Amino acid sequence: MEPEVLTSYARHWKTGETLPAAMIERIRRAERFNQGFKTVEYLAASLLDMDWHTLSTAAETDVETFERVSLARMAIPKQIVPRYRSTYFQHIFSGGYSAGYYSYIWAEVLDSDAFEAFKERGLFDQATAESFRRNILEKGQTEDPAILYERFRGRAPRVEPLLVKRGLLPVSSVPLKANQVQ
Repeated sequence: MEPEVLTSYARHWKTGETLPAAMIERIRRAERFNQGFKTVEYLAASLLDMDWHTLSTAAETDVETFERVSLARMAIPKQIVPRYRSTYFQHIFSGGYSAGYYSYIWAEVLDSDAFEAFKERGLFDQATAESFRRNILEKGQTEDPAILYERFRGRAPRVEPLLVKRGLLPVSSVPLKANQVQ
């Protein structure tokens, strides 16, 4: 949620006034609430998925023991249980997500990093929008997505914009351009 975008359309229906800055700040804080927990929860589920799909043997495995060992190896706090327990984690055993649950958080990395390009150059920068359209949207699956992304961004994706978005890193962790204000 960017105040510059929000104030361009979110107005009181009678007075036309934009949202007060204090309310916008409360919304931003609410978006970041509990994100550390949610991030670890997602990552734990993703890593558990990977562990199941990288077993080196087809031997019978006790599910509870496997989960406990897997989560302990990842140093996941006991208070953060997997988003789904293995016995009902349908994503990892059906529907084409086998060893791919991480794609949810990876999509957020790409989203946050791509949006950072707009924040660096101006949210409504036409050249950035055209580059995104030309290099990402128009190409679809016609070329390797990693190459398309690097063509748009000029580099590989970085995780820092997602961590800043979630409130897990300070805003200063993502470099600002000379013409950008914090």
